[in-house]
Amino acid sequence: MELSARQTPYHLIFLISILIIQHFSPVNSIGVNYGTLGDNLPPPAQVAAFIKDRTIIDRVKIFDTNPDILRAFANTGISVTVTVPNGEVPGLANPRIARRWVATHIKPFYPQTKINFILMGSELLHWGDNNMISHLVPAMQMLHHALVLAGMRDVKVTTAHSLGILASSFPPSAGRFRPGLDRQVIAPMLKFLRETRSPFMVNPYPYFGYNPKDANFVLFRGNRGKRDRFTGKVYTNMYDSLMDSVFSAMKSLGYGDVNIAVGETGWPSMGEPWLTHCTIENARWHNLNVFRKAISGVGTPLMPRRRFETYIFALFNENQKPGSLAEKNFGLFRPDFSPVYDIGIMRGGQGGVTPRPTPVPVAGKKWCVPRAEASDAALQANIDYACSKGLDCRPIQAGGACFNPVNVRSHASYIMNTFYQTNGRHDYNCDFAHTGVLTTVNPSYGACRFI
Repeated sequence: MELSARQTPYHLIFLISILIIQHFSPVNSIGVNYGTLGDNLPPPAQVAAFIKDRTIIDRVKIFDTNPDILRAFANTGISVTVTVPNGEVPGLANPRIARRWVATHIKPFYPQTKINFILMGSELLHWGDNNMISHLVPAMQMLHHALVLAGMRDVKVTTAHSLGILASSFPPSAGRFRPGLDRQVIAPMLKFLRETRSPFMVNPYPYFGYNPKDANFVLFRGNRGKRDRFTGKVYTNMYDSLMDSVFSAMKSLGYGDVNIAVGETGWPSMGEPWLTHCTIENARWHNLNVFRKAISGVGTPLMPRRRFETYIFALFNENQKPGSLAEKNFGLFRPDFSPVYDIGIMRGGQGGVTPRPTPVPVAGKKWCVPRAEASDAALQANIDYACSKGLDCRPIQAGGACFNPVNVRSHASYIMNTFYQTNGRHDYNCDFAHTGVLTTVNPSYGACRFI
């Protein structure tokens, strides 16, 4: 920083004071979702030690009450949020069952493990049936009562919501909850959260609203912004817009004072070849900006200077997650604890990776890749078939140029394309029982070159 010669000594003293305050401020921190849908993930004890010793992550959210994970985080000082499976929610509206649940799933680990939240289901208002939805708030109330009886008043009860609960989200000031959920379910829930001083937890994912025309707006990059015609506020990123839509919907029901927490948000670092926005650089930039917002307390246009407890999705890439390749690559870290990219959460500035270049279409050239909906079993069958026909499959074997990442879909991409390219390049050579598709985007990466 250059200081103008015209600046007074008082300006210099002020700037030096700010630098001193920043230097001696507590280390910034962030939460992360710790998923376990992988067959190559490290054991919980190693994960807990890694988070505590190597990162500034100070809270994790898990999608069950896995006792091995809860034991692993004992005496680490790291806060843990646990989740009640959606199917168990209706039963917890019964006070006897709620007390038994606390005695079984929480009491054995408390207070050695710092359990801060219990989530009553996950995105239940989106995925749950009518029975689950009608019992959601009563179950939250009964579980809270059971915790109080057990002397665990510092363990709060809430639930996480997808933004499918919104009927409208733009302009942000006109955000409203879906009719049928607003006053029947969400208003009583907000009343409970206000009374128990628990946050309303939402999962805002700009990634799922990605549109190439709005890429800069979605990804926190420079843009002209979008103006809310009712408030005059200008939004330069989708994240703020989504958060203010939730706030407006809460305020319309009279609960604008209830805190909001971000249960999940993230961006995949890899996806199918046609998902060209799923890159390391986009994932890094999105999550870096989420991290900055979480620690700065700058808030949003409608909620200035508000700090939101935030959990980035996810800790690891998870090779057994259902769905697309992108779904398997939301992790900040690989299973060997190496960072996929660096957003500043490693102690001592460790981490970092050279981003893989974004694939671009090549005129006149086609490659064969798996369809998004193809199962791992079908893709493994494709690998077995092609390799049995004399194809050179050494590149996907240990030490080969295409061995990493170690997952069926990645290996199948290379093998299916090689089969297509060496057998006449006819469209039917890429059919593979309807599990293959042709693309004009070169899927090559690093030393793994697709012919």
